[in-house]
Amino acid sequence: MVLFAERHQIKLSVCSKISLIALLVFTLTACSHDPSGVVVKELRSPPRITSGTHIVRKDETLYSIAWLYGRDFRELADNNSIRSPYIIHPGQHISLEQRARPVAPPPKRQPVTTPQKQVVKKSPASKRPSVSPNPQTVTWRWPAKGKVIQGFSLSGSVNKGIDIDGNLGEPVMAAAAGEVVYAGSDLAGYGRLIIMKHNNSYLSAYAHNRELLVGEGDAVKAGQKIAEIGSTGTTEPKLHFEIRRDGKPVDPMRFLPKR
Repeated sequence: MVLFAERHQIKLSVCSKISLIALLVFTLTACSHDPSGVVVKELRSPPRITSGTHIVRKDETLYSIAWLYGRDFRELADNNSIRSPYIIHPGQHISLEQRARPVAPPPKRQPVTTPQKQVVKKSPASKRPSVSPNPQTVTWRWPAKGKVIQGFSLSGSVNKGIDIDGNLGEPVMAAAAGEVVYAGSDLAGYGRLIIMKHNNSYLSAYAHNRELLVGEGDAVKAGQKIAEIGSTGTTEPKLHFEIRRDGKPVDPMRFLPKR
């Protein structure tokens, strides 16, 4: 009995050591954070990372990296001293740290003085200068003809865009005029993906395509065919369409015209 107890105690001690080692490994793994290893397994809920460093891989662009981490491309560019046209290279380190914006000091109090009365001569009324249209305004159109089978939602079953039904090979059109800033299949869960820049605030994305008909740097007109509906990165033919404003996803239905 004594021998059995001793053996039993040894087994318990060994198990305890194994558990302790496993716990230590888990703790060290949890503490180490390498955002460059983050893989977007779920298209509808990509992570938002605000710390660490991303190492640029082949064919990545600053826009696709910003999209991957749910960030504004301008913010990443400013934080990493990357100037327009935002060219990056494989192996380059992109800081994902979210820096606090400097707070302007309060204005100094000026001594109060009693103004002297002045006689102001009336001058002929001048015409107000005409106001130019808002450069951040974008005119949107539908990127595909199918019906919406999954709506936008940031709670419950999260979907940061809309899913539009379609058949293989049907056209995918640019929802607005702009420039192609990413065309590839590096973002897991999106399949063959196109990201377009429309101005400094708005980007749009077109995912799961079978064929990409435009490349990075191409200027595209609104309504131009840019891809074909496919099932890459998903289980059924459809178009996943997103609009992001300043890096944040917004409901495309708020911008698309009523059918």
